[in-house]
Amino acid sequence: MRLQAITPQPPPALLSALAQIGIRTDTDLLFSASPADIFRKLPSETLTLREFDDFVAQVARQAAAPAVQADVLFEQEKQREESDLFSEPSTGVRRLDELLGGLPPPRVIEVSGDRGSGKSSLALQIVLRHLSSDHNVGALWIDTTGEFSADAIPPLLASYEGHASSTVLERLQVALAFDVETAYDVLEMLRTTLSTHPDAPPVVRCVVVDTVTALLSPLLSAVSSQGHAIMTTFMRELQNLAQTFSLTVLVINSSTKCTPRNPDSVFATTDRKPALGPSFTFLTDTTLWLAKREIGEDGNIAHIAEIFRSRIGPSQTWCLLKICRGILSDV
Repeated sequence: MRLQAITPQPPPALLSALAQIGIRTDTDLLFSASPADIFRKLPSETLTLREFDDFVAQVARQAAAPAVQADVLFEQEKQREESDLFSEPSTGVRRLDELLGGLPPPRVIEVSGDRGSGKSSLALQIVLRHLSSDHNVGALWIDTTGEFSADAIPPLLASYEGHASSTVLERLQVALAFDVETAYDVLEMLRTTLSTHPDAPPVVRCVVVDTVTALLSPLLSAVSSQGHAIMTTFMRELQNLAQTFSLTVLVINSSTKCTPRNPDSVFATTDRKPALGPSFTFLTDTTLWLAKREIGEDGNIAHIAEIFRSRIGPSQTWCLLKICRGILSDV
């Protein structure tokens, strides 16, 4: 949670002083150093030690998860399962859905692969199928490169069965975010909307970040851990949103060279791996890898979907699928 979202809002002078020493979120304030060390770095005229201690306590209270009794939590989960108010997202590729264990929320899934492997096509198919199936659900697409085009959607909708396809474009929100700060603003707006109007349709149930690489890669450095800390905090924010509001979150990640081969793959010819470093995969629930392969002597191209790592089901499992005019289907 960003410090400017604390209520009542802290003085702008305090927020500015904290930002100058790299303290912008509750995680930075509570875990990067002791309150005394942070206070010593602030300009002397910012506030008193007593006022700063009160501010830290206020942030800790608002950042803490609310206490819920286990029996109440059990009843809430039971009611959610029984009511099944919102249909679960799916890929539309039967074998891939089996590998993933479906896409029931809450879940954060990394979709990675080389250029042209179908990462954005898969994410868009999941979103459009979900929106076509239920008038009450919405989706948020965070575009970090400016490459998303709504013009490609109408031709695809004819391929999806669903009674709500006529209003899909009205319920798909697209937000541009070329840096992490803007992405945080978008997520904070989503959190506010879902908190204040949790049942007002269309309710966002699916979030796509395309691509997370463009947001985080410029911040990573071999000589500083600050970029890694920002990456970890951002992914934890996505996990928190998914858990709090029962969301399915897809983060699209590009790839980088891996020599001589990627040990996470069952294929000896896989010489690429997800970008953003080895620790990124542990910040999501599942890492799904897409790749193109020549199948058979005639050189036909098929796509391979492979689970590199999963907390939900078995890893190093794979299936074939085909992509034709932006539509993914079983081979």
